[in-house]
Amino acid sequence: MIRRHPLRVGLFLLVSALLAWSWQNRVHLAAFPPIIGAYTAKEYCSCRYVMGNSASYCQGYAKQYVPTSDFRDDEVHKRVTARGLGSTQSAAWLGAREGCRLLPEADRQP
Repeated sequence: MIRRHPLRVGLFLLVSALLAWSWQNRVHLAAFPPIIGAYTAKEYCSCRYVMGNSASYCQGYAKQYVPTSDFRDDEVHKRVTARGLGSTQSAAWLGAREGCRLLPEADRQP
């Protein structure tokens, strides 16, 4: 069997090892999606409202390799919402002394 189909056996072993590794690290892999939206929202909020940079500069500053599927900047309320990998996170500017903070209720928003 191995002599006839060495590529199939090798591919099967590789996929099996990947599945075993994924199962052992499932908690860490499940924690990853919220990080994308949270990082984008918090960094953009800090860049825009704490540092006072332009919107175009801050979009480039907070850009990541993993793209966000939705991004909203509410300039009136100084609130930023970003969605990446199915998880929505928001950050809001609280004031000059507090800066920006992630908001826990962001996933309940549409």
